[in-house]
Amino acid sequence: MIYQGIRGERAVRAASPIADSTEPLRMKVKYGKGGLIQLKPRAAEAGSGRKMKVMLVFPPDWYPSEPYLSLPSLTCVLRAAGHQVVQKDVNLEMYDWYFSGDFLNRIVLKRVPQVLNRLRKASRSRSLSDAEQALQLSLVGLTRSRIAELTEKAEKAKAVVRGPEFYDAEKLEWAINTFREVTETISLVYAPARICMPPMETDLSYKIFVSSEVLDAIEDTQVNVYRDVFEHILKPAIEAERPDVIGISIVLQQQLFSTMTFCALIKRHFPHIHVTIGGNTVTRLRDVLPNKPQLFALFDSAVVYEGETAFLQLVEAVGAGRTMEGIPNLIYRDASGIQTSSVSYAEDMSSLPPPDFDGLPLEKYFTPARILPYLATRGCYWGRCEFCDHGEGYTAGYRTKKIDEIIEEIRLLKTKYNCRHFHFTDESYPPALFRKLTRKLVETNMDIAWTTHMRFEKSLSDQEVWNDARASGCKFLHYGYESGNERVLQLMDKATTKEVIKRSLKLAADAGIWNHCMGFFGFPGETRQEAFDSVRFLEDNKDLVHSIGFGTFDLSKHTPVAKNPEKFGVTPYINPEWDLALDYYFTVKEGLSVEEAERVFEEFERNHYRGWDLKIFIREYIFLYIAHFGTSKLPALQFRPPEVDAGNLSGVGA
Repeated sequence: MIYQGIRGERAVRAASPIADSTEPLRMKVKYGKGGLIQLKPRAAEAGSGRKMKVMLVFPPDWYPSEPYLSLPSLTCVLRAAGHQVVQKDVNLEMYDWYFSGDFLNRIVLKRVPQVLNRLRKASRSRSLSDAEQALQLSLVGLTRSRIAELTEKAEKAKAVVRGPEFYDAEKLEWAINTFREVTETISLVYAPARICMPPMETDLSYKIFVSSEVLDAIEDTQVNVYRDVFEHILKPAIEAERPDVIGISIVLQQQLFSTMTFCALIKRHFPHIHVTIGGNTVTRLRDVLPNKPQLFALFDSAVVYEGETAFLQLVEAVGAGRTMEGIPNLIYRDASGIQTSSVSYAEDMSSLPPPDFDGLPLEKYFTPARILPYLATRGCYWGRCEFCDHGEGYTAGYRTKKIDEIIEEIRLLKTKYNCRHFHFTDESYPPALFRKLTRKLVETNMDIAWTTHMRFEKSLSDQEVWNDARASGCKFLHYGYESGNERVLQLMDKATTKEVIKRSLKLAADAGIWNHCMGFFGFPGETRQEAFDSVRFLEDNKDLVHSIGFGTFDLSKHTPVAKNPEKFGVTPYINPEWDLALDYYFTVKEGLSVEEAERVFEEFERNHYRGWDLKIFIREYIFLYIAHFGTSKLPALQFRPPEVDAGNLSGVGA
């Protein structure tokens, strides 16, 4: 299996925070392509009211290998302002619960006769489908002894990923396959839902991009596993902690199922609690949510863009019994309806405190060593890629902490949490900061291992910076490769060349850094020949490219392409019934159609260079392997040693 990674992960930074002493920043919403907006502080408001208890929730589904940064970022700000915070990574707790005797016996085994009974009733009035008959047969075999066997395997698998056996590739592969086996079994009792591990693929058999179906899914007790997650994980925590405000951070659209389920049940059981949602997905739906009163009835407010100032002021307004009017970056419900704040704020990076992970069960993440996320910048320093909507998360342009601040905060986190593995989650690490950071990490003898996301930059084509990168502990780089055809790169406004890409890959590989290249087929105007140029370039440089993540072009609604379709010869098709859709089907005047791009991808999947097929394809796991074994060449990760010759696509696409 090709290591895919998660395209767009660099953009999914949920709302994060500001210290009580920090002055919020008043912004005009005017963000031009590649432009910067000057930050102008305004005076902080007084009268914050009583100190509050806040519960921050990270919902399923996300891979439970490291904390997501939104909760610790908000936590440090709220605690600095004197508020009490409970951090609840429900995603992590859910997967830990899935792979336990408690869940398998108390939930799965209990549901088996219920589902069988439903199928028997259905068979009296009609013939069961082939899928229903197969389900019935599988459920009959799901006995107490089978559950006991799965429980033993699941607990062993958790011990493997959390202990020294993690570094035995065969045992780690067995553990991952065990997680899949267990989630496939769980799926039987929630059928036709499909529960997955790794996550981001869980399917409740409802359309996530249709609000009416999201509402229907909430009440479906057969398929909605998140109702049980709420009942056994989140509800007891709320009863014990009794928070005044609950904030839920939504990273991926897929998390709307779990989030809206939680919101509905919180309002049902705890109507007095103010519930707010925020994060990347909420920001992208900011134009839709005010027009969806049935959906908005499940929660009280939504934070869009950066959340530090907004969430802190929201909490203090609730505590003081004040109106929400004037709180920045906020959509809220009051007696007269759903309101949208006209005020927007962006944060001064230097005034933000370091993230606070206290209260998160760091020992329970599915890794043998702690990995902590850290964000030194906001926005993308480049900000010009035509296919990218990462700028949608911000009302201002690129900003960064000072290098000495970054170093000091990394040192603090390393010491406080006994952690030497860091994931720098910036949209794309700026070349000037990359130079400064690597040099400073060496000078301070920080002794960490780290990974981040990069562009191919001509300014990073000298040997010295890569010597520093190696010495600083850089182990794993995710590159926005996108295409190996220079005309297509120009269409995308990538402002790089194949020569620059090749030299960067070589310098990094020679430094012992793992190169992961992300790309896609079907950018508007790209021909079949040009698509396979991308493949040939990678195969010609296969010794420098250790893993890849490829897909096809998505027309996301907030991208420059979607906003200027005529410029790219694109015709989007917007289905009004798909009211929560964040991307569109489209046709093109020239180049690969959507269907043709899919066929190119399928051909690539069948015939690519086999050295890129990895047993272990989870990003954090590869990072830990590289950090542990000290090499960018890890044959143990491959399904089998690659062929001597290059890939099999060298003659394809002509």
